[in-house]
Amino acid sequence: MFFRRPPPPEAPKAAPELESLRQTLKQARLPETAAQVAWRELEKLEKTDPTLPEYAIGLSYLDLLLSLPWERSTPDNLNLRHVEAVLNEQHYGLQPVKERILEYLAGRMLCSLQPSRVLVVDDEEIARTNLEYILQKDGYQVDTAASALEALDKLARREFDVVLTDLKMERMDGLQLLEAIKAQAPATEVVMITGYATVGTAVDALRKGAAHYLPKPINLEELRRTVQELAEKKRLFQASQGPVLCFSGPPGTGKTSIGQAIATALGRKFVRLSLAGMRDEAELRGHRRTYVGALPGRIISELRRLGVNNPVFMLDEIDKIGQDFRGDPAAVLLEVLDPEQNRHFVDHYLEVPFDLSRVMFIATANAVTDLPAALVDRLEVITFPGYTTREKREIARRYLWPRQLRSHGLSGQELELTPEAITTIIQHYTREAGLRQLNRALATLARKLARLCLEEQQRCPVTYLDAAVVERLLGPHLYQHEIAAREDRVGVATGLVWTEFGGEIIFVEAVRMKGQQQLLLTGSLGEVLRESAQTALSYVRSHAADLGVDPDFFRHSDIHIHLPSGAIPKEGPSAGAALAVSLISLLTGRPVRREVALTGELTLNGQLLPVSGVREKLLAAQRAGVQVVILPRQNQAEVARVEEEAKEGLEILLADNLREVLDRVLR
Repeated sequence: MFFRRPPPPEAPKAAPELESLRQTLKQARLPETAAQVAWRELEKLEKTDPTLPEYAIGLSYLDLLLSLPWERSTPDNLNLRHVEAVLNEQHYGLQPVKERILEYLAGRMLCSLQPSRVLVVDDEEIARTNLEYILQKDGYQVDTAASALEALDKLARREFDVVLTDLKMERMDGLQLLEAIKAQAPATEVVMITGYATVGTAVDALRKGAAHYLPKPINLEELRRTVQELAEKKRLFQASQGPVLCFSGPPGTGKTSIGQAIATALGRKFVRLSLAGMRDEAELRGHRRTYVGALPGRIISELRRLGVNNPVFMLDEIDKIGQDFRGDPAAVLLEVLDPEQNRHFVDHYLEVPFDLSRVMFIATANAVTDLPAALVDRLEVITFPGYTTREKREIARRYLWPRQLRSHGLSGQELELTPEAITTIIQHYTREAGLRQLNRALATLARKLARLCLEEQQRCPVTYLDAAVVERLLGPHLYQHEIAAREDRVGVATGLVWTEFGGEIIFVEAVRMKGQQQLLLTGSLGEVLRESAQTALSYVRSHAADLGVDPDFFRHSDIHIHLPSGAIPKEGPSAGAALAVSLISLLTGRPVRREVALTGELTLNGQLLPVSGVREKLLAAQRAGVQVVILPRQNQAEVARVEEEAKEGLEILLADNLREVLDRVLR
């Protein structure tokens, strides 16, 4: 009997989605590493049963690889005057901040605008002349050398971005020149050109650091493309070497909106990522694909959503980042914000290096004191100061009030808000360094006017809004001048402090009672403040005779020092002078002048040490109605840099020792 052999089974046809992916992958311009991973993943999918979960995971991974903007960028607007105009149009004031941002952008723009420098090395004059002519037409600065020794001499005197060198030359060949260049200028890219191309020499050249290998006769299009890619790579590397900006300042001072204005001025896309409360580093770096429900990190996800690899990426509230057993997200930022490392950022889900050097990262924080030192070292901190009353008045008139009128349907009404009315709102209904409370107060005013309009047949009965009308609509004052509302008291001194919310005034109260030589400190004081209080007490005890204090005042007594608002934690090194004045007033019976405030750390000898945040403290003194501010003399240069408006109405006294100003502080 004869049996007919059954025909071999037909090879399974590729699924339609795989065939579509294959065609897309052929046309995609992926980096070599990413392309190898993508083809390997596609081959694996073709052998996988479509009903298995791994099939869907592989499809999602391939889709991510193909949708990332590996080479897609938005062109920058390199007109610095345009950037300055946009910043001035969208933000009033903040001149020091704008100047620093423009200087930062100017450096990046200059790197992008400079023509690339190319050195052509060949012992044949006609070859040098032809390459020089072609590259100069493309806009490069071209220099030539007839030998390797002449090329090394020119490299020693000037830096070049790309070197095109022949392989066969007398005395020193191209490979020896390549080794010398990599030892002398490692950042310079070298392209080997030869008419004796072999696989061995090509491999040898690439192993020694050559960027590319071109055979003769030269394909001009390939040459142009190669030089353009290498020059662009070097230009981007230089532009990305600048520091990462970190905007630090009180809430409501315009940190986020300045970042948006930078993106608008440069013509880049803008993305904001809030880091407040982020505890899991996988949110930034992604999950490994071995986990169920794995996803790429937020950085890669946002770049995929935007479709470009050079947006302005704002890392908001970087100082509020969390840390627990799941990892430390701040450690991921050490790589993301380092220009030397982020060129090869690896997301755990992606598992392929992605170049983040084109991204302009901007961080924001209220205070950078709590950030790891290694992270702060990667940041260029730009401090956003609080606004003066005049600046707030202008911002309210130009931006905030028109915006509230539009938001509440009042644009068609003829409503005039007088400068005096705005000043009343600033002084009696807000107390802040920024603008958020002011914006809320204006929104409240607009809502009340909108209600009046509806009650009066859509016509507002009030068109002229002066201070009296504002007070009638907003109700009783929420804030008073704290100093003006107080009287001179024994043992109560006024200090100035700088917090992440701006400058503030504090009152230091001291009382004495019978006891066992104890110093009681209350008011949620930190360790530094407690040590300042101990120092102030030791200073008073050791200089009792000079200060007119009974040397035995502490023998049968307890001293209690309290800083009101006990629910608010207090810490810092600038309250020593106020603590000492409070004790001296208590022990001498001399009242402290209510209109005088002082700041500065105190030594055991009574020396006043310099403090930070002088401008913020002066603004806080203005808001509270202080008339005289006492500062350490070592802050004289900083006081001189503060604009006159921030010092208006204040008498500023500078002192080296507390004894110099006691008669001015105490009655």
